[in-house]
Amino acid sequence: MTSSFSKLSLAEPLARAVAEMGYESMTPIQEQAIPVVLQGRDVMGAAQTGTGKTAAFALPLLQRMMKHENASTSPARHPVRALVLLPTRELAVQVAEQVKLYAKYTKLNSAVVFGGMDMKPQTLELKKGVEVLVATPGRLLDHIEAKNTVLNQVEYVVLDEADRMLDIGFLPDLQRILSYLPKQRITLLFSATFSPEIKRLASSYLQDPVTIEVARSNAAASTVEQHFYSVNADDKRRALHQILKQRELKQAFVFVNSKLGCARLARSLEREGLKTTALHGDKSQDERLKALESFKRGEVDLLVCTDVAARGLDIKDVPAVFNFDVPFNAEDYVHRIGRTGRAGLAGLAVSFVASSDTRLVSDIEKLLGSKIEIEPIEFEEDRPRIIAQGRINDGRRMYREGEGPDAPNDGLAREAIESREPRMPREQRAPRERREYTPHRQPAASRDPFFDQPYEPGAAAENQPSWEVGAKANAAGSAVSSNIKPKKKIAALFKTSN
Repeated sequence: MTSSFSKLSLAEPLARAVAEMGYESMTPIQEQAIPVVLQGRDVMGAAQTGTGKTAAFALPLLQRMMKHENASTSPARHPVRALVLLPTRELAVQVAEQVKLYAKYTKLNSAVVFGGMDMKPQTLELKKGVEVLVATPGRLLDHIEAKNTVLNQVEYVVLDEADRMLDIGFLPDLQRILSYLPKQRITLLFSATFSPEIKRLASSYLQDPVTIEVARSNAAASTVEQHFYSVNADDKRRALHQILKQRELKQAFVFVNSKLGCARLARSLEREGLKTTALHGDKSQDERLKALESFKRGEVDLLVCTDVAARGLDIKDVPAVFNFDVPFNAEDYVHRIGRTGRAGLAGLAVSFVASSDTRLVSDIEKLLGSKIEIEPIEFEEDRPRIIAQGRINDGRRMYREGEGPDAPNDGLAREAIESREPRMPREQRAPRERREYTPHRQPAASRDPFFDQPYEPGAAAENQPSWEVGAKANAAGSAVSSNIKPKKKIAALFKTSN
C-alpha cells in the first residue's frame, strides 16, 4: 500500500510546503528512496520518467540540511551543501523551481546556473550564498574557474538523468567537477534507464550504494498507448494532420532527430495552419524558455523539438507524443514517450517508421523486450484543409480543389476569377470570324557578296608578311653563317627610319 507524505515526519516548514503543493501519496520511487536517503546512504535509483524522482531526492536532502538553517545574511553562513547536476538547461530550471517550492518556508537558499545566459546575474546570486545549487556541468565549471563559488563544503551530490550525465559527452566535465568536491559525501543517481556500462561507471562514484528499481529497467509507462505506423518520408506531415484530426488532439510533442529538421518542420506546420514553436540546441536560452512557457500556457498546439526536450520535462496533461523521426538511440524512445501519460494519466505515443528505420525499430524492440507491430496507415480521400496559400511544398505537386498548375495563386487574381459572370454555353455563342493563319518567318540576314566568291590563291610572296620578306632580303646580302639562328621577328605597329 502506498504511504502518505504525512508519515515521513518532515520538518514543519517542509511538511507545510508539501501539503500546499497537493502531495498526498508517495510514488513507488519516493516511497523506497526517501527513507534510504534520510539514513545517509548512497542511492542508485531507476524508475520510469514522470514518477516523481525530483521529490525523491530533494525532500530528504532538505530535511537533512535543516540543521544548517540560519537567518544570517552573511554568504559565509550559506555555503553550497547540496549540488544537483543535470544534462539540459530546461531540466535544470524545472528542478530548481521544484526545490524552491519545497524550501519555500525554510531559510535554505537555492540557485540555478546554466549556459546560454549572462553570467553576471548568476554570479550575484551565488555571491549571496546558497545551500542548494542546481547546475549544468559546463556553466558550473565556468563559475568555478571564475571563483564565483566554492564546493569544498558540499555534503550531497545528485546526478539526475544519470545515464546522460555519465555519457561520453559529459564524463570529462563530470570528473573535473567531482575533483573539487570532498571525498566524504552522499551521492545519489536517478534515471529512467541504466545500461550495464553505466552501472559500472557509476560504481566508481558511489560507496556501497542501495540500488532501487521500482519497475523493469528501460520500460515505458503502462499508461501510454503506443503505435508504430509505416509512412513514407513525404507523407509524414499528412499523417500527422490526420491523426491530430481523428484523435481530436489539442497539444502534442513532435520529436525529430536534427536541429535543422526541427526548424524546417516547425515552419512548415506553421504555414499549414497549426500553432507551432521549435525547441532545439541552436536556439538561445531565452528563446527556449519562451517556447516552453507558451506551450505550458496552451498558446501553442505543437512543440517541435529535438531530444533536448526528451528528458525530465514535466508538462502536465500533454495528451500525445509524435516521433516524427525514430530516435537513433533506443533509450531516447523511452524518454520521449515519457512526456505524455504522466502522473497516471493516459497518453498516446505515435512513431512514423520509414523504410530506412528498420534497424532502429529492432533496437527499440530489444530494449522494451517486446515485439513491435508496424501498422499501415490509411489516408482519408479528402486531404486535410491546408490554410497555406498556393502550392504545398511537401515534395509533390499538390493544389487545392479547383486549382491546377496554371491556376493563379495570387489572392487578388482568385477574387477576380470568382467575381466573373458565368460563361455562356458553347452552343449559344456567336461564331467568330476566322482569320487566315500566316506562319511567322524570320527575316533573311543580309549577306556580303565578297564572301560568295570562290577561293583564289595568291602569290607565295604576297602571303608572307612584309617584315619576313624584308628579313630574307637582308640575310641574302649579309655574311652571317646560316648555322646561327636569327632572332625572332616581331611585327611593329610603327616603322622606324634609320
